[in-house]
Amino acid sequence: MLWSWKTTVLSGGMVRELGIFNKVKGGCFVLAAGGVAWGMESALDYHSARALLQWQVELGVTESIGDVPVDRYALQTTMPKAKVDQAPAVIKPKEVDPVEQAQKAARAATGLPSLRAALEGFDHCALKKGARNLVFCDGQAGARVMIIGDAPGREEDRAGKPFAGQAVGLLDKMLAAIDLDRNTNVYLTSVLPWRPPQNQEIQAADIAMMVPFLQRHVELAEPEFLVLMGNAACQAVLGKRGISRLRGEWQQAWGKAVLPMMPPDRLLSQSQGKRAAWADLLSLKARLGAVS
Repeated sequence: MLWSWKTTVLSGGMVRELGIFNKVKGGCFVLAAGGVAWGMESALDYHSARALLQWQVELGVTESIGDVPVDRYALQTTMPKAKVDQAPAVIKPKEVDPVEQAQKAARAATGLPSLRAALEGFDHCALKKGARNLVFCDGQAGARVMIIGDAPGREEDRAGKPFAGQAVGLLDKMLAAIDLDRNTNVYLTSVLPWRPPQNQEIQAADIAMMVPFLQRHVELAEPEFLVLMGNAACQAVLGKRGISRLRGEWQQAWGKAVLPMMPPDRLLSQSQGKRAAWADLLSLKARLGAVS
């Protein structure tokens, strides 16, 4: 004889029917709250239903049979996978081209004051974060000679002017030898307006970022001659490096006559270069006299 249990549970924890089926004979009796009643249905309170369920467990009930038969062969062999909501796609911000931003800012400048303001508001160059001051210019705008140096050093960073410190004395003497003076007829600037940390080597990416500002600077200052003092200045204006090889040779760039020269700080450490610098100064003087 095989026995199994039938349990129907209503909402709220109420048990509608507890039944024992004789699978062989098909008989059935129903357990009610007060005892056993054949073929009857009764609603039980929570405590009575719990006691009856506990009694069934003690009798060894291990299986519960529902009202509706289930065809196990018709069930899926594998459980359906739970649908996982995909995370929303992360929209990456558009990468900013610092050179393109520099070109826009430089083109928008209509004068030297607005160009300086554009540089002060340009935040794409990391050198700006470590510099003390913006090194923009010195001398007289509109002068016939515009001197472009490489990058500010410690003294230039402190003063906020190009060609300051120990080198300024030598440069002023060089200019005075051919009747030039920064306070009257020379204009000075540098490729980078901010000092590289610890005077590190100037990076090509920083030069490329500043070229639009430098070219606009030249356009607004309107010099006749450009003097490039250093490798970075030659790279920015001429696209070439090697000041020892380039110095003394006049070239054309940005619609101007260009003369590469040794920077004064290098002449301080390499006195043998002073003879070549003097020859370059005489060449500049001759050009100034030829077109005066």
